[in-house]
Amino acid sequence: MASKFFPNNEHVIERVVRVVAGLGIVSLAFVGPATPWAWFGLVPIITGLAGTCPIYTLFGMSTCPVNPRASSDKPA
Repeated sequence: MASKFFPNNEHVIERVVRVVAGLGIVSLAFVGPATPWAWFGLVPIITGLAGTCPIYTLFGMSTCPVNPRASSDKPA
């Protein structure tokens, strides 16, 4: 159930890409340059798992497909 503060505004493919990219970035904390900046990879992981992006909410954006039954195509 979506709320007005945390609406589901990410497409399923985008959610998967965010989680995979976030895991790749966090892995840099353990291998590679091993800088603390790699922990910022937690942000895409959390937003991908939650299905909501605060930036999208702020700007009124959404990449979720529109539910055709929820549209206002009802006859008047």
